[in-house]
Amino acid sequence: MSAIVLAICSEIEENAPAGALNGPSQWLWGEGEAFTRRATLKHTAVGYTIHHASSIFWALLHERAFGGARKSAARHCIEAAATTAAAYIVDYTFTPRRLRPGFRKHLGPGSMFAAYAAFAAGLAAAAIVRDRHAAE
Repeated sequence: MSAIVLAICSEIEENAPAGALNGPSQWLWGEGEAFTRRATLKHTAVGYTIHHASSIFWALLHERAFGGARKSAARHCIEAAATTAAAYIVDYTFTPRRLRPGFRKHLGPGSMFAAYAAFAAGLAAAAIVRDRHAAE
């Protein structure tokens, strides 16, 4: 969900849907390369792969911390928001500059919020669906 929102927000802000998804490619190609706006295998495929792997990493931590017992949808949303806030703080405070997501090179604060909110929504939705299937 967050990758879709990143592409939509990049399209709105830069008329370049691949821009924000290219940001994480700075891990391999250097910080200057994260400013690339057009879709390329070098930037977009690598950036998306890094973003997806990072999302899975945070989802696994989320499940480790909060998975288990059935909960209300509201509780899942609160826990997803907590995980996402932790991810944002780690991404943009504790992580070395080159290993940050690089989204800020393309997106303003509102779009950044939307992208992280989409990630939280994905975490919450997965937990809610899991609980509903477990109840059947």
